[in-house]
Amino acid sequence: MFTQAEPIGIIQNHIKVFQATEEDTPAVLQLLVDTATWLKSRGSSQWSGLLQGEDSHQTPEAIKRGEVYIFVQEDTLMGMVMLMQHASPWDRELWGEEGHESSVYLHRLNINRAAAGTNLGEAIVRWSSEGIHFPGKDRIRLDCIANNPKLNGFYGSTCGYEFKGTATNPIADFNLYEKKVLEK
Repeated sequence: MFTQAEPIGIIQNHIKVFQATEEDTPAVLQLLVDTATWLKSRGSSQWSGLLQGEDSHQTPEAIKRGEVYIFVQEDTLMGMVMLMQHASPWDRELWGEEGHESSVYLHRLNINRAAAGTNLGEAIVRWSSEGIHFPGKDRIRLDCIANNPKLNGFYGSTCGYEFKGTATNPIADFNLYEKKVLEK
């Protein structure tokens, strides 16, 4: 299924990391929809636009730009993350106009539900700050919905991101997190 060249990394349980290609787009979009469906089943409206065909992060275009990384075990897509080297309009709205030149923005972290409970999400976040480096970038920024204590604890306590404040948006309040990374 995933006809990739050599992986760019390997994380837990021999899961290979690849930069997504256009051929991976259907599988990546299906994983996003599966995650949105799961969130809805848990009473959350997060990512609900995906269920109506709305992709606010324009995933196919992000794949073409080389901003999507997939995590594959054998022939199964186990997870994905979007790492954007340029702030999107969404990022600028939440973060203001400061610090974008030195930042990478982490979006759409999600895992295959078959990997739930294996700490794969944590391994992907760790790889995003330690396993790949972008020239001129010294921090990773992310946002998450403020009213989800488990998710905020994951990014803050579990993954070591520093809470930088809360941004109010017409959709909801979002907590902002940042982590300094070493330039290589």
